[in-house]
Amino acid sequence: MQLKGNDLFNYYYRVVFSDKGNNHPENFRVEQLLSEKAIQRRITQKIGYPDYRDIPVSAAYIDQISKLGFTLHCKSKWMNSALFKSVAASNIALVKNLPFVVSVQLVKSPPGKSAGNDKLFFNTEEFNIAGFDKPLLLVNGTPLHSAGFSGKGILIAVLDGGFTNSDKISSLKKLNDRKGIKATRDFVLNSSYVYDYHNHGTAVMSVLAGQIANYIEGSAPDADYILLRTEDGSSEFPVEEDYWIAGAEFADSAGADIISSSLGYTIFDNPEMNYRYADLDGNAAFITRAADIAASKGIIVVNSAGNERINSWQRIVAPSDGDSVLAVAAIDTLGKIADFSSAGPSADRRIKPDLSALGVKVTVQTIPDKLTRANGTSFACPVLSGMIACLKQAQPDINNIDLINELKLSADKYYSPDSLYGYGIPDITETLKNIQNLYLIKPEGESVLWPNPNSGIFQITLKEQPKYVVAEIYSPTGILLAQKTYKEYAGRTIVFNELTKKNDGVYYVRIKTDKLTFVEKVIKIRN
Repeated sequence: MQLKGNDLFNYYYRVVFSDKGNNHPENFRVEQLLSEKAIQRRITQKIGYPDYRDIPVSAAYIDQISKLGFTLHCKSKWMNSALFKSVAASNIALVKNLPFVVSVQLVKSPPGKSAGNDKLFFNTEEFNIAGFDKPLLLVNGTPLHSAGFSGKGILIAVLDGGFTNSDKISSLKKLNDRKGIKATRDFVLNSSYVYDYHNHGTAVMSVLAGQIANYIEGSAPDADYILLRTEDGSSEFPVEEDYWIAGAEFADSAGADIISSSLGYTIFDNPEMNYRYADLDGNAAFITRAADIAASKGIIVVNSAGNERINSWQRIVAPSDGDSVLAVAAIDTLGKIADFSSAGPSADRRIKPDLSALGVKVTVQTIPDKLTRANGTSFACPVLSGMIACLKQAQPDINNIDLINELKLSADKYYSPDSLYGYGIPDITETLKNIQNLYLIKPEGESVLWPNPNSGIFQITLKEQPKYVVAEIYSPTGILLAQKTYKEYAGRTIVFNELTKKNDGVYYVRIKTDKLTFVEKVIKIRN
């Protein structure tokens, strides 16, 4: 059950500071500001560090406001802001008059909406016909899974409103058994428990990591995850933007490669706090500015476009308007846009949404041992988040901008984008081919094996992308030691680790594709 301690606080205030006080880069060692994983991502993405946004908010400023009777809830070094709360309405003039305060904004107040008005609610329907991997088929993602690219080694942060039963449902059993959920955090209640409050995040996780033979194949079943609750289903206020930003900064520190966010903000319980469509220009909404900062840190931010086209708002939702945010529209199994999928463009006339994926009758699981189908851009978003994880596994050094550009280039409406589909449905296999053409030098011959000699881990790079691959490893005496068969193959690299526990010596690898058959000699030596 949801904890009640936070109910004592009825008023929340966002305070933005003018500077960071005495906090300057030269006062900190890099490891005091950034985790090892966050540093490594910046190095891989060729991003300079640290920068001003990596410097923490001034503790002295926080203390001065706390002494005025406010309680700190969370803070953001990226936005140089802090979220304070109080039981009763407070005199914010006391805070506004402080010399280091730029602005104070009320971002939550009573009474809030009724419990029945839940923006995360989604209808489900039962079914008897298998809907196996339909989301992957539409984006031509199955060959990546067939080639062994299933998100392994990639960390995805999922920001949502709760993950009820995510520790119990059968489709996530393999994920939980291998301890693939690396961290959990609730930024609404400032706790670590997230397996309650709402089933929306559970459905999203089943699309990302679910595995039930012939029914669910998650888009990134072998990725690692952190589950972050940033949405308060009991009300709708701008305070949730602050929770989301705190979650995004947590994801950065944890070393997340991807943020998958099936959330969005436009209209609030207090109409005076509402955004206008004009605010969806990529620069005005508080959450959008933070999402773009997350992208600048090397994180790919994937966000649902929203389900507003059948409502009065109709348009995309923040932060999907961000110029560095990949906004995802929902289509049905025939590739037709869903009637609910939010329309673009952004207020400054950029193409939005960016891409489209299956968001109609998507197979999901929210309770143990029962599958249903659900509709929403919320479920199109994790399809692409997971596919991006597979692409990053296949080409780990890919620059995020290049990856996003190649996704758009592969999409079916690239030359005629519009305000419903964006650039359309991406072809994930074609995307991998194109990014490897950018990042992998083609061998002069048909293939190259490297490194050689090696410690048992090596890869073969092919000149051309095959349709299928059979790979066999033999001992010097001709004994078959291992075999890999890929009925569908994406990309031009095949990674081997089968010799890590074998004795030093000479081995042979035989590769057979639809185009050729060849044998390579491998020399295994100690590290």
